[in-house]
Amino acid sequence: MQGGPENVSLLTHDPQPPSAPTDGKSPVPDAPTPAIKPADSNNPNDSDKDKEQYGKQPKRILGIIPNFRAVSANTQLPPLSFKDKFWLATQDTFDYSDVLLVGGLAGISMASKSQPSFGQGAAGYGRYYWHAFVDGSIENYMTEAIVPAVTREDPRYYTLGKGGFIKRTGYAVSRLLITRTNAGKRTFNLSEIVGAGAAAGIGNAYYPSEYNQFVKTYQRWGTQVGLDGVFNTLKEFWPDINQAVFRGKY
Repeated sequence: MQGGPENVSLLTHDPQPPSAPTDGKSPVPDAPTPAIKPADSNNPNDSDKDKEQYGKQPKRILGIIPNFRAVSANTQLPPLSFKDKFWLATQDTFDYSDVLLVGGLAGISMASKSQPSFGQGAAGYGRYYWHAFVDGSIENYMTEAIVPAVTREDPRYYTLGKGGFIKRTGYAVSRLLITRTNAGKRTFNLSEIVGAGAAAGIGNAYYPSEYNQFVKTYQRWGTQVGLDGVFNTLKEFWPDINQAVFRGKY
């Protein structure tokens, strides 16, 4: 059956699309805005950056004082050969800055008249100076090369790098008694204790014999170990001091 004109019009006429809104808003809902993802604290790259920012040890403190024995925090290094240990001791002994350190120690000894027979003035200071230099040289080679080669110990100072002042100071001082073997295991620090003691004993060969040799040997041994403890503490906190005071300049 044929339809009338109205039916034909209904079949052939396309429906009009809905008119666009006149208020400027799209009928399609906006896509959700992705939220900014916070930094992932478990991201290994972030932790690597953190490790680089703390406990990083330079070769020199203040650009002058040798810092060859210090190892940055969270760093594992291969063992040193005897040649490496010998070179480490040589660097510490004949570094240009050692002139200043020995000069300071000689001045303190002369001021306190630790060896009255050395006298005063330029001649007396010269005697104090070369004795202090020889003391330090023998101690360096004994504690950093000779004894570590026999005991298979690592003479380097591995910094802690993080923690409170008391914790890190205690750690630095305790490294006088605790060190690492070439294999990375903890062990009693024979290199420091025996090496410094042997160096103090050798000193009896070139110090005047009119004084109590046992007392003087003990004093030299205590001085060497004490200085190493002071330098361990300085090395431990130097990266923090450098950042806080010098803005990482050194």
